[in-house]
Amino acid sequence: MGPLDTPLKGVIGDRTALVFEKAFGYKSAGDLLRHYPRRYVMRGELSDISELKEGDEATVIADIKKVNLRRASGRVILEVIITDGVGEMSLTFFNQAWREKQLKVGMRGMFAGKVGIFNKKRQLSHPDYEILPEGGDEEEATSAFAGKARPVYPATSKLPSWKIAQSIEVALHSIDEIIDPIPDDVLAKFNFPTLNEAFHSIHQPITREEADRARTRLTFDEALLLQLLLAQRKAQMRSLPATPRPIKSGGLVTEFESQLPFTFTDGQREVCSEIESDMNRTHPMHRLLQGEVGSGKTVVALRAMLATVDSGGQAALLAPTEVLAMQHFSTINRILGPLAAAGTLGASDKGTRVALLTGSMSAGVKREVLAEIASGSAGIVIGTHALLSEGVDFHDLGLVVVDEQHRFGVEQRDALRAKAVTPPHLLVMTATPIPRTVAMTVFGDLDVSTLRELPAGRPLITSHLVPALDKPHFLDRAWERIREEVSKGHQAYVVAARISATEAEEGAGVITARDREVAAAMGITFDEPADPKTMFAVEELAPELALGALKGLKVAPLHGRQTSELKEETMGAFSEGKIDVLVSTTVIEVGVDVPNASVMVIMNADRFGVSQLHQLRGRVGRGKVPGLCLFVTEAAEDSPAMDRLTAVASTLDGFELSRIDLEQRSEGDILGKSQSGTQSQLRLLRVLRDENLIVQAREVAISMIDGDPGLENTPELAAQLEALRGEEAASYLDKG
Repeated sequence: MGPLDTPLKGVIGDRTALVFEKAFGYKSAGDLLRHYPRRYVMRGELSDISELKEGDEATVIADIKKVNLRRASGRVILEVIITDGVGEMSLTFFNQAWREKQLKVGMRGMFAGKVGIFNKKRQLSHPDYEILPEGGDEEEATSAFAGKARPVYPATSKLPSWKIAQSIEVALHSIDEIIDPIPDDVLAKFNFPTLNEAFHSIHQPITREEADRARTRLTFDEALLLQLLLAQRKAQMRSLPATPRPIKSGGLVTEFESQLPFTFTDGQREVCSEIESDMNRTHPMHRLLQGEVGSGKTVVALRAMLATVDSGGQAALLAPTEVLAMQHFSTINRILGPLAAAGTLGASDKGTRVALLTGSMSAGVKREVLAEIASGSAGIVIGTHALLSEGVDFHDLGLVVVDEQHRFGVEQRDALRAKAVTPPHLLVMTATPIPRTVAMTVFGDLDVSTLRELPAGRPLITSHLVPALDKPHFLDRAWERIREEVSKGHQAYVVAARISATEAEEGAGVITARDREVAAAMGITFDEPADPKTMFAVEELAPELALGALKGLKVAPLHGRQTSELKEETMGAFSEGKIDVLVSTTVIEVGVDVPNASVMVIMNADRFGVSQLHQLRGRVGRGKVPGLCLFVTEAAEDSPAMDRLTAVASTLDGFELSRIDLEQRSEGDILGKSQSGTQSQLRLLRVLRDENLIVQAREVAISMIDGDPGLENTPELAAQLEALRGEEAASYLDKG
């Protein structure tokens, strides 16, 4: 056990350690030392007391005029009156009676802090100070004191910044020399301070430059640990054996490509080539396919699945929701036609069977599907989390395709891969474009392919804001536009965030009081729109529209609480044009492909994130007619929510919108379930801001793992990595 693993109660005492554990979950000296300052206040030029105003950050040189120690409300309060000969102010210390021995009447010193007003008098609460020695060089001492930076920590009501600083000072001076986990050659290459120096410099810097240098080093540590985890995982994958899945000449893939009513884009051909090359190797493919909404990821993935079936194996497609799984099932059957009907009359002799498995299926249907999967007669299996369940046994699982990767963790895709006899190839897909640093940080164990090009002839989607609060007649016009589109033979979506008026948003996170307390302590504020006067919900909105603004049209609701049969029936009817308007929650956010749908109205659009709005908008304009998306909002004109909506309405570039979205989100949101165990480790690293450090850390990590896969030459680093892995596993178990 190293110095940083020392139990916190052995460093700062049982009572204080318990307060830190309750407030922040800290248990060791290392936890406390990684509670980094949020900012620094530079002690400035000396001020005249009489000129100070409330809120000023001041440094004064003054004489101690009076010292008074008293008790009030169960606390010991030390009040010190100081004067510079013109004005007076008080210094206040709570529960620090020992300072009475340091601060005596007649002493002269320098005092720095934030000016407050109490009983109409100026005061400094828990100021920094330095007593000037009699006969010393006052000018020199003053210059040194005034140039120092004072740290300001993320704090709580029970743990103010000064208390945290005091505890960290005790920890810094009580634990032994820290062994640096980073090799000397890496420190020298980037001119980093040692870990010991970095901790002292970030908490007790002489200058701001010293603090910045320490912060850079400690941020690099976080980036390196994350990149080592990913590099090690990638190296382990490449060491595993896999069955090559080459494309069979004249087989399913050839037949599939010959019947496609379109030609692949250049981007699709390039990605198909990358996947084909990967699947020909004797170690598993481990690839991320990201692409714009409507860029044709599904057909690329389907080609890889058919190649797997050609080789005698099976492919499994894991989708996050039943609606998306059913949509994939329908789409793939439609694209394959007779090739998806093996074993039936009139089917192609080169075909296969496509099976669907979801959690809400009846026991009888589920038994039939499980038998097809186990026998291998179902070459392509599409399903939700139900695919991960016990009792789902594949005959020869050769390829795992994970759709909307950000909704699944590493552990979940591993659970599906574990159902294969030999490690299967893996293709994960996302329609949320990912900036380079996020790809390196969240998906660093995957090779990345990107589809930017949309298929030729894809019509334009136009987006407009509907300020329902200021201009209610604009909402009336939105319903008129739906009527106009339906009169032309087209269909519409209306999206609401909630299922019913008594429930929270479907898929939206609820911000609790505890979330706010912790966020405030860490210096985070939530960017929330003001509560709108009207919160729309599917179960109320659908009948209201059917009886009112859209009377005469065929309106149907769709949401995640419905039975699997009802959802399938509703989506099938909408796809066949039997429903004019689908009033839905975000279950239609990804994968739903109804070319005849030309208009979407999103109610309370300010409740959704940038990427989510872009995904929803992508459900229209998928056929031959232009799409229209209307964002209905009651957000204030100058609010962050309105800025977000304006950004989405102004561009169809998903990569640009992705960056805007990520800039507005917390680091935990960015990392998501893919790196569940890393979130508490990342105190400083910001994946968008720290691109250079992430690139440097990635290069170092790859080099270290290539030369020493088990990190045997750096045992301290190996121990930290093991702890991170353990935390990741614990997080997964907690979710289970």
